[in-house]
Amino acid sequence: MQDQLIKSIKFQEAMIGIVGLGYVGLPLMLRFVESGFQVLGFDIDSNKIDQLNCGETYIKHIDPKRIKSAWETGKFEATNDFSYAQKVDVLIICVPTPLGIHNEPDLSFIINTVNALIPYFRPGQIVSLESTTYPGTTDEEVLSRIESRGFTIGKDFFLVYSPEREDPGNYNFNTANTPKIVGGATSSCLEVGLALYNSIVDRVVPVSSTKVAEMSKLLENIYRAVNIGLVNELKMVCDRMDINIWEVIEAAATKPFGFTPFYPGPGLGGHCIPIDPFYLTWKAREYNVDTRFIELAGEINTAMPQWVVDKVTEALNERGKSVKGSRILLLGIAYKKNIDDSRESPAVELMDILQKKGAIISYADPYIPVFPKKRRYDFNLSSVDINAEVLSQIDCIVLATDHDVFDYEMILNKSDLIIDTRGRYRGCFSNVVNA
Repeated sequence: MQDQLIKSIKFQEAMIGIVGLGYVGLPLMLRFVESGFQVLGFDIDSNKIDQLNCGETYIKHIDPKRIKSAWETGKFEATNDFSYAQKVDVLIICVPTPLGIHNEPDLSFIINTVNALIPYFRPGQIVSLESTTYPGTTDEEVLSRIESRGFTIGKDFFLVYSPEREDPGNYNFNTANTPKIVGGATSSCLEVGLALYNSIVDRVVPVSSTKVAEMSKLLENIYRAVNIGLVNELKMVCDRMDINIWEVIEAAATKPFGFTPFYPGPGLGGHCIPIDPFYLTWKAREYNVDTRFIELAGEINTAMPQWVVDKVTEALNERGKSVKGSRILLLGIAYKKNIDDSRESPAVELMDILQKKGAIISYADPYIPVFPKKRRYDFNLSSVDINAEVLSQIDCIVLATDHDVFDYEMILNKSDLIIDTRGRYRGCFSNVVNA
């Protein structure tokens, strides 16, 4: 079965199933279709299914022409009927792995997805988990469930873990030219996994186990979280010492070795960096290990929205105003610039804190025209258009996400007060406060 599956992959005869058609699954689907594979996409969101089956996109940074082209080839179809999983040879799971209310891992999406697929597994298939999770998840939660069907992993069914490395809005690196890590549950599983990803990715990096692959993904994101925590702490120190942190970083970045620049902000956002470190700290406790360094960085980054709110309060006070009753506009609510993804965005936390303090909140983000439904936040708001008339009615602008489409010169000239959390205004302006 191993040789037969590898051969079908090599000659693009294998049918690919991708479960979860979001920011990870959708680019992966496009890459497989563009490489000549027949792809069946699975998602529980019927709206996504309908849009994709009409050749339309729902993620702005993904070129709609690519979606339409994939649909027009006849090699892609989307469905919410998991019984079709028995038709595919490959199942790639790209579902969310959020945190619970106590910052504990929530694997319900992985577990529920596998449980939904299990009745339709058949001999000769491979399952690849791409969702970010703690080391041991593939073996403990996925492998055991597959074996419960009577399959023998590595003989008549294959299992790998290959962490996603999507960076929405990054036009230099994509699915094809970003190296792909693959760890197999057995050596034969690894061989099938390598054949699978070698068919669509320029460079595939094999590792010795699924646990190594899982840990590598956490290291990538923890590395960023810790360094961002460091520079956020330095930002607060520099603020007290009346030193421009952005100038400091630019100066340090001229060193051609031993230094990688990271940049401060209003907090961490996205589905990975604010969440993944907690997956490891939770799992480490099982081994009686305290991840103090990681947790400290998490505390600093989590506290940044409140620090920004304090800067807003101070700046308004200096102008004889209070937060309560002030009209405050958030400029950008996506977690990073030039994308439409607001998951875990610190801008949303800023909105929540400011509104609870009595501020009259609005936001402007052309990438997110209507505030999306969220588990913890409920704002019945739509994005406002930025113009001189709107700005004349605003007491304070909080620059939370520096989309390139904003007219920063006009905003500067027409605003009474700007709290800049992204270092967009590097000069000395009477109406700009760096935060």
